[in-house]
Amino acid sequence: MARMKLFTRPARKTATPIKAAPKKKAEKEPRQPGPSARGWTGRGGGMAQLVPSVKEYRGTTVQVCGLWPFSSGASSPMIGVPLGRHEETQATVCCDPISWFQRARLISNPSAFILGKPGLGKSTVVRRMFIGLSAQGVHPLILGDLKGEHVKAVQALGGQVIKLGRGVGYLNILDPGQAVEAAQLLEDSGHHEDAARVRADAHGRRLTMVVSLITISRNNPPTDQEQTILDRALRVLDDRFDGVPVLKDLLDVIISAPDELRQVALDRGDMTVYLQETRALEATLLGLTGGGKLGEIFSRHTTNPMMRDRAVVFDVSSIDETETDLQAAILLACWSYGFGTVNVANALADAGLEPRRNYFVVLDELWRALRAGKGMVDRVDALTRLNRSVGVGQIMISHTMSDLLALPAEEDRMKARGFVERSGMVICGGLPASEMPLLTSAIPLSRQEQQKLISWQDPPAWDSRGLDVEPPGRGKFLIKVGGRPGIPVLVGLTSLEQGPDGVNDTEGKWHENSEKFA
Repeated sequence: MARMKLFTRPARKTATPIKAAPKKKAEKEPRQPGPSARGWTGRGGGMAQLVPSVKEYRGTTVQVCGLWPFSSGASSPMIGVPLGRHEETQATVCCDPISWFQRARLISNPSAFILGKPGLGKSTVVRRMFIGLSAQGVHPLILGDLKGEHVKAVQALGGQVIKLGRGVGYLNILDPGQAVEAAQLLEDSGHHEDAARVRADAHGRRLTMVVSLITISRNNPPTDQEQTILDRALRVLDDRFDGVPVLKDLLDVIISAPDELRQVALDRGDMTVYLQETRALEATLLGLTGGGKLGEIFSRHTTNPMMRDRAVVFDVSSIDETETDLQAAILLACWSYGFGTVNVANALADAGLEPRRNYFVVLDELWRALRAGKGMVDRVDALTRLNRSVGVGQIMISHTMSDLLALPAEEDRMKARGFVERSGMVICGGLPASEMPLLTSAIPLSRQEQQKLISWQDPPAWDSRGLDVEPPGRGKFLIKVGGRPGIPVLVGLTSLEQGPDGVNDTEGKWHENSEKFA
């Protein structure tokens, strides 16, 4: 057989695309030997997944000049009384309302408000502040110490301790204090307007205190007509009485029914109408002078007049905790007396008759005074607003926002919340979760800050061995100024502050008991 050749059609040639010339890759620089920001890479290199926070240390420019460029600016203010260390960065935190207002210009007014559950160290923070300010020449005034917590500290500063209580000491609310002597000095030096202003301030404070005591005694404020009668009776008393009057003298003026009082009582010449208008007022004043639930603390002459050139504490720890009305009344009386003395010192300093003195006023247990009766918020607000804020720092202390807002009248609750809103800074300790909506309505708090405050109010862990285990939030506080992020600080105590003999020891009776039965 012949072989057959198979012929196939050749494939049509297609045009080949012209490929672009490959770009030259940039030459990669060789990696320099050394660790990265997280450490050495590679197996066994120890590269960290999380970068731990580094402790911060502070020093002057002379001390740390050789560490440049590894030093940086401070993360928290360094002006004021040293409180402790920042909870996260361990940096030193300095804070007090006077330094942050006068020197640092961080707040708009020299005032602070402290909130926190009992036993977490509110009094310790206040004590640290006024001890540090005392070293700077500022005189602390603790106007009402219900537990005697600040007596040791004031005694260590060489200050004055004024004891008040049933059978312990008396405070005459009609005593103008040093206003009469100061007004006379101002008149003799030619400052007649300042003298008139000092007398008017003393009159207003005395009237406010009489109205406050009547409000606490009745659980209701006096009527407008009764307040007008009291105002005119005080003026008649000042004109006719020689010396320092007491409440009994004010009652005698009202009973004597002078023409000035009958005119404001609108009796129209009818003595029966006057007696009817003043009957309830006389009964209340009689209870204040002859005993009653407020006792005789305010009906006698002042036993220990207040000095204005040193630290002062009003020790009212002898009053029982169950006498809430008496505690509220004595707190208001101490606040009024203290603010009056401060205003006298400022008036004399303005006239050049005395050196300028700065004061740090502590108003503790604010909630007790607010709950004493209807209208007490106005009385407290009037006391604090009468202060001209010349060289005076102020700090108020309460437990929770619920204490301030647990008032029957809506207008009183709004004014009480204003105490927190008007403060230059708010210092918060451990608080329950139920407080967060009330607190955030007054000051802005982030979710993290709220969780931090809630965690600080937890009780200590169970320990059956009887060891001294502190709550997790003791000594921890969050400093808030407006909408700025809060500064969490752990207050550190020195050897003179802690221990059985320290100024912060408020459990001396328990120490004695434990040593006896050890």
